[in-house]
Amino acid sequence: MSGTVLRRTGCDDGPMSQPEPLVCSAKGCRADAAWALLWNNPKLHTPDRRKVWLACDEHRTSLGDFLTARQFLRDVVPVEDAPEPS
Repeated sequence: MSGTVLRRTGCDDGPMSQPEPLVCSAKGCRADAAWALLWNNPKLHTPDRRKVWLACDEHRTSLGDFLTARQFLRDVVPVEDAPEPS
């Protein structure tokens, strides 16, 4: 996946848009994502459900600490190994 993903734009069934960079989920950060933080909230999600936050190298630890403090963090993988959105 190498830091880009093809996404459909609009609601037509036209061709795929140009690749969009995967960016860090930290507030205000526009850096390329290098990591995928896989998490779930056990009060809301089934045990096998995984939500994904993307993180650059700078924000991997702070985003992971936030999720860990709430016991939500399940795994951290390179962005290339992140599951495809469903």
